[in-house]
Amino acid sequence: MQIETPPTEKPYEKSDGERRGLVIVNTGDGKGKSTAAFGLAIRAHGRGKPVMVYQFMKVPSARFGEHRTFEKLGLPIEGLGDGFSWKSKDLDRSAQIARDGWQKARAAILGGEFFLVVLDEVTYPLAYGWIPIDDVLQALRERPAHVHVVLTGRRCPQEIIDLADTVTEMAMIKHAFDQGVPAQRGIED
Repeated sequence: MQIETPPTEKPYEKSDGERRGLVIVNTGDGKGKSTAAFGLAIRAHGRGKPVMVYQFMKVPSARFGEHRTFEKLGLPIEGLGDGFSWKSKDLDRSAQIARDGWQKARAAILGGEFFLVVLDEVTYPLAYGWIPIDDVLQALRERPAHVHVVLTGRRCPQEIIDLADTVTEMAMIKHAFDQGVPAQRGIED
């Protein structure tokens, strides 16, 4: 490890641009995309800002760790999906559920009621062609100026990356799963 000298002067100038809603993307093959989005949701909620979290791959009845925590915090979270595609018995039904869910999320983005709208794992129904990308791009462009939107999931379409203000790609360096360690509740649930 290389030891560094801590900076003694601020390493950047304060921006003088206007504050506005941002489009933020967390993508890549590494872990932490949803977790980072949930951290932003908790941060905004802690400041008294109205937040809505939509999960495109979780069923409405899901009770994962984030659902239990958000319920305790009074932070709304809603599953808009049909679960993992490989578990589906009817992919046409899964696609329709995603389209219906998108209409709900779209209304939340365009309605202006929320400071932050999280579209967790939205890249999957986009990649499957279940949600038209042009509709998502249009909603992101036409959202009220104060609305922030976070999109998560692997293989984010380039069109969304191009439109976004901030894009973070999570890279997998090493994963316990590759060592035979299964997912664990409270860590990966």
